[in-house]
Amino acid sequence: MPTGALTSYLDVAQVVLYAFWIFFAGLIIYLRREDKREGYPLESDRKNVKVVGFPSMPAPKTFLLPHGGGTRSVPREEPPYEVNATPIAPWPGAPLQPIGDPMLARVGPGACPEREDVPDLTFEGAPKIVPLRVATDYAIAERDPDPRGMTVLGADGEIGGTVADVWVDRGEPQIRYLEVSVTGGPNVLLPINFCRFNKPMEQVRVDAILASQFANVPILRSPDQVTLREEDLVTSYYGGGKLYATPSRAEALM
Repeated sequence: MPTGALTSYLDVAQVVLYAFWIFFAGLIIYLRREDKREGYPLESDRKNVKVVGFPSMPAPKTFLLPHGGGTRSVPREEPPYEVNATPIAPWPGAPLQPIGDPMLARVGPGACPEREDVPDLTFEGAPKIVPLRVATDYAIAERDPDPRGMTVLGADGEIGGTVADVWVDRGEPQIRYLEVSVTGGPNVLLPINFCRFNKPMEQVRVDAILASQFANVPILRSPDQVTLREEDLVTSYYGGGKLYATPSRAEALM
């Protein structure tokens, strides 16, 4: 037998298959470790219990943030987050009952993360989501209805306000929010995903909240830009309304 003729007594195809299996298993473990850089360890209802699972968390890695935002190391120690709700039963995993106004409790369908209190930026470093009065180089397509001036109706069919302006996304040219002028209060944002347009009637219907609840939508610190945290607070308010806007929504249908 010639020296080095491995193919004479080894099944090369089988060796390659085993090598691929080992590589693929290693790839899965590597990816599972990397996706644990944020959100882990999981919190448990049991005291002093942290859930990590297999594989273990990766070593911290430092990332350079764009636009002079400094650095961020992940995974990292996260500040404790106080849930504004109490369990309705003593066992772990019991449903939570919001404390106070459920629309502002930020639990259930209204839950949202604690993102940075800075605006999302374009590649050039400008605020990404701004009203048309700022993004003067943007306009609504002629075939689409212009919501400015339309009446905003709540789930009860009552008037909640009037559309004062349209907020667009400069990074992905599309409408993100409507700015609603609330009677007797500051202007608030309305996510476009919660809107249903009635062009002939010049109306915008919002089934998530009642007309009176527009007055409690979280307001912005700046009238011409919105931060990541403010976006989450606004959207979570309307999301919470899907369950908490009326007492009947939180009850069973039957």
